[in-house]
Amino acid sequence: MNHPFLQLCLARLREFYREPEVIFWVYGFPLLLAVGLGIAFANRKPDPQPVDVQRVAGQDDAELAKVLNTAGLKVEVHDEVECEQRLRTGKTVLYVVPSTDGYRYIYDETLQESQIARPRVDDAIVRWKLGKTIPWNTVDEHVTEPGNRYIDFLLPGLIGANLMGGGLFGVGFVLVDMRVRKLLKRLLATPMRRSHFLLAVLVGRLVLMLPEMLLLLLLGWLAFDVPVRGSLLTVSLFILVGAAAFAGIGLLVASRSEKTETVSGLINLVMIPSWVLSGVFFSSKRFPEMTQPIIQALPLTQLNDALREVMLEGATFTQVAWRFAILAAWAVVTFVVALRIFRWQ
Repeated sequence: MNHPFLQLCLARLREFYREPEVIFWVYGFPLLLAVGLGIAFANRKPDPQPVDVQRVAGQDDAELAKVLNTAGLKVEVHDEVECEQRLRTGKTVLYVVPSTDGYRYIYDETLQESQIARPRVDDAIVRWKLGKTIPWNTVDEHVTEPGNRYIDFLLPGLIGANLMGGGLFGVGFVLVDMRVRKLLKRLLATPMRRSHFLLAVLVGRLVLMLPEMLLLLLLGWLAFDVPVRGSLLTVSLFILVGAAAFAGIGLLVASRSEKTETVSGLINLVMIPSWVLSGVFFSSKRFPEMTQPIIQALPLTQLNDALREVMLEGATFTQVAWRFAILAAWAVVTFVVALRIFRWQ
């Protein structure tokens, strides 16, 4: 029992179990997360695929929408421009264009949800037309134009997710690691202000993140032909303010955390809901209306939507300025609160 190796192992275990917050974030938080996600998604049918019907003069678009809704799809009727815009921004997976001789199905064949929705739409139309003597044709039109594909929708979401991860881990985790290694305690003895130190950490992260995100944009353009239809300056400004917002959140979660396990749990508490709700892989508009105020308040939602509107739709800074204001508010408020509650050790 007195072997050095055994005593070192016991010391490490005692150090771990004597920290209640560490026990919670290592054992309690994953269990609560599993229970919460299990309640939210277990025994639940998949949400109906969102499908649009293009409004065409003299055609049965309203009746067609009613038929598709009855078949278990979530259908809306819009004009041509709106249908294209909704498909481009991930709010729908397919839209149907009725005509005098049949129907056109317009979708991105690389998107799995579109591949699932297409036969369901066709089956509903076949059942509807069954027994009618008027023939009809169906034509598939696959979206291949840059700006309308799934990869064009995905890249801004990946930029936002990378900014979030970089801000939370690159600031929050690093600060707690410095606290654990007593480096912050040494800095306390130097003649500097707390605000100068925290602001330097935040600015340092911003300087590192901007070139990384611009390289990701360049890769998307060269490798996948992802367009930037709006101003590159506007995109850069949103990358900067988004990085500042997540760096501020990283400062906040690290302000009082004394263990790396604790800050890891807090970071996951911020990141996991954002990954699910904020439209990284699919549009955040697909969630119920009652949840939208919460979803729209998340900084990652505003960043992803703003990048998509500027890159894919050519929105000007004026048109997305309100999203910039929300992200700037996150950056300022989290930094001010972190500054007030931060402690060196």
